[in-house]
Amino acid sequence: MPHDGQDIQMTETPVLGDLLGLTAAALEPVEALTAAATEAVRRIASEGGRVTARAVEVNQTATHGLAWLTTYTEALRQMQAWAKGLSAEGRFAETEQILLQIAFGEYLAQMRGGIPMSQGEIVRLSDLGLGAKDAALLNDPAIDRLVASGNTQSARARLVQLMQEQAANLTVGASGLDEELEMIREQFRRYAVEKVEPYAHDWHLKDELIPMQVIDDLAEMGVFGLTIPEEFGGFGLSKASMVVVSEELSRGYIGVGSLGTRSEIAAELILCGGTDAQKAKWLPRLASGETLPTAVFTEPNTGSDLGSLRTRAVKGADGTYTVTGNKTWITHAARTHVMTLLARTDPATDDYRGLSMFLAEKTPGTDDAPFPTPGMTGTEIGVLGYRGMKEYELGFDGFTVAGDNLLGGEEGNGFKQLMQTFESARIQTAARAIGVAQSALDVAMRYAQDRKQFGQPLIAFPRVAGKLAMMAVEIMIARQLTYFSAREKDEGRRCDLEAGMAKLLGARVAWAAADNGLQIHGGNGFATEYQISRILCDARILNIFEGAAEIQAQVIARRLLS
Repeated sequence: MPHDGQDIQMTETPVLGDLLGLTAAALEPVEALTAAATEAVRRIASEGGRVTARAVEVNQTATHGLAWLTTYTEALRQMQAWAKGLSAEGRFAETEQILLQIAFGEYLAQMRGGIPMSQGEIVRLSDLGLGAKDAALLNDPAIDRLVASGNTQSARARLVQLMQEQAANLTVGASGLDEELEMIREQFRRYAVEKVEPYAHDWHLKDELIPMQVIDDLAEMGVFGLTIPEEFGGFGLSKASMVVVSEELSRGYIGVGSLGTRSEIAAELILCGGTDAQKAKWLPRLASGETLPTAVFTEPNTGSDLGSLRTRAVKGADGTYTVTGNKTWITHAARTHVMTLLARTDPATDDYRGLSMFLAEKTPGTDDAPFPTPGMTGTEIGVLGYRGMKEYELGFDGFTVAGDNLLGGEEGNGFKQLMQTFESARIQTAARAIGVAQSALDVAMRYAQDRKQFGQPLIAFPRVAGKLAMMAVEIMIARQLTYFSAREKDEGRRCDLEAGMAKLLGARVAWAAADNGLQIHGGNGFATEYQISRILCDARILNIFEGAAEIQAQVIARRLLS
């Protein structure tokens, strides 16, 4: 028989004694195991004594598994850093302690028994070429205790009790951010609650573009110029601020949270690779929201293999380029003023070396004429979710781009320029994933409290409470990993590895939260009138764009083994 929530018996103290000491002690053997796994996978992925791209690809279970194991290790490391920081400030309270112990208890158990790369793919230590001696590194007293007592039903039940006592608009547990970033979070959370959440589901159901008023609001709030330097009309804020803004807007609706992504990518491209004249012309327009950009990279038959794209840009005698070809999955294409367009300028090449990036100007469309620019056509792609900006397939035939709009003024640098944006883009995508996951938790929590079954609210049932607790825990894990990658970027350090891990884990966390949120809703969750049905559809794209999970794991593995 189900038990009333007030009668759930705690079989042990929910918070383990000397928790920070235990988790610190657990990290040392985990790091030793990860180092051993890296060497073992390096042997598997080698031919003739050196790691090769072919061997990395042929042995994807091992190489991608290493990416996941390393991601878990870094995630626990960042959870420990978060907890130590809060403890030093006297803010490591019961909620934060339970989040930490469940995080360590669960992820350590998965390291021992198998890490889910997806619903049907579990990678185990033996898949990484590790034997019993290596696995014994995890036979550590601190790990034993955390696995046995960290993630228990009583700990999850207590966490959910604490969650019910907190204000609905807050995150579960202290974020660890400074006062300025928390003020930014509160500002954008208020905006999302007032101007986005009440309308998002209707926009989704009607498959409508996000109203221009919202775009105008975001422009006024500085979203599009958040990280653009002040000398170019932006706010010159940190990537960490971009993470907070993206998270809270995506918590309201992923479409709104993603509006800034295109400006972020375009600005990063211009800042890293543009000429002084291009920076002076375009960055102030992007920062103010006067110019809305879109990214035009992917082609129908290339997907993630951008190096093989076939769209051509041919330079004429007058210096103007004529573009011919097709692009697909272009977000917000109709409304925008400029496209960061990747095309092949050297017809003698068939890889990334012949690609160039353009700032291709176009006329924003209307509902009646979405693509009025000569030489350009577009067809909308119907999608399950992520609808607020719409997706399009674009055709170019005689479309022209001014020679001055070749990014950097030199051909052949397009792929390199694009690679320079991936750190920021993946950090931002990880932030969007956290927002979507938080949205799923918000909706599921309310439903579990309000919905009565067998004479009591759903939240009183241990497995329902357990789902909510694990959502909160994994959201905090993904959040701390994402904050870490943003800080690395802000410090000017290479962080493609950290950004990739944040995106890889964040996307899985968002999907798990949305899926479990729908399960809590039961049959109602399958009805389109309930918000969780939209959140599930929105969450699914996060494992695909900005690098599908498999591609992301491949990139991480190649970096680890290089």
